[in-house]
Amino acid sequence: MKKDQWIMGLETSCDETAVAIIKNGREIAANIVASQIESHKRFGGVVPEIASRHHVEQITIVIEEALNQANLSFSDLDGIAVTEGPGLVGALLIGVNAAKALAFAHNIPLVPIHHIAGHIYANQLVTELKFPLLSLVVSGGHTEIVYMKEHGHFEVIGETRDDAAGEAYDKVARTLNLPYPGGPHIDRLAQGGKDTLDLPRAWLEEGSYDFSFSGLKSAVINTVHNAEQRGEVIAPEDLAASFQASVIDVLVKKIIRATAEYEVKQVLLAGGVAANKGLRMALEKAFSEKSGIELVIPPLNLCTDNAAMIAAAGSIMFEKGIRADLSLNANPGLDIEIYN
Repeated sequence: MKKDQWIMGLETSCDETAVAIIKNGREIAANIVASQIESHKRFGGVVPEIASRHHVEQITIVIEEALNQANLSFSDLDGIAVTEGPGLVGALLIGVNAAKALAFAHNIPLVPIHHIAGHIYANQLVTELKFPLLSLVVSGGHTEIVYMKEHGHFEVIGETRDDAAGEAYDKVARTLNLPYPGGPHIDRLAQGGKDTLDLPRAWLEEGSYDFSFSGLKSAVINTVHNAEQRGEVIAPEDLAASFQASVIDVLVKKIIRATAEYEVKQVLLAGGVAANKGLRMALEKAFSEKSGIELVIPPLNLCTDNAAMIAAAGSIMFEKGIRADLSLNANPGLDIEIYN
């Protein structure tokens, strides 16, 4: 009988201090997240120095809580997976150094993980991945389409050339005086509005799977300022609905077109903006009309930053023999294609 595999994951790339333990790559034994949203809310965004300080305060507490929840000790662990990058360098360093200390003290293999690979592998906690597949990654710092022909192989076929979708959401939310993080507030507001404003959609050159949301963000800001100068009032819910419709239209049409070219079996949604209700509904509708391709969307608690996704990716990389030594460092600009 094969021994169960236990992987601990550590995630500190931004403003969540997260530790999880995964059994056999699929089963969550513990998933602890200490959020810092309340600390950053008054600044309207993440302050790197504050994020790092919170990680220092929380990391050992969260590690102990994860072990207690899973009813395990360090001697039970087969590997420790940690987010190496990308992210805020000061924040990443806390997780990386905590993981190195644990690996050294308890003689446990150390597995470095790319943050976006983690978001993609959150879907493995929902269902078995079927290759080849495409993943639509939509978060605050990333918007890209990733092709995978097998486990651990990532090919970026399209990415944002300027603002990521989540970044555009936050900037538009600030224009509407909505609190941080802006994405969920725009999404909720959009549900009660109508797509009445003619906002741009950046399709870029023919055949491109790249994205651009900077022009859309600027168009929203200009629309608001022009209306104010004319003394006109734009319903915030209609502005939110029009903005969201523009973002979703481009995301959905590009991923649908990519599925035809790459002949995939599955499409995965990944990243913080995967929690967006409008995007989830639009993808479900689009793929209900496409036979033979399975759409996989993770539950809301696995969309935002968490360590279960890092441990899930860690189990795959552990099996592939990927290891780091104690020279491992934070890499804020890490390329996901490093594994190929």
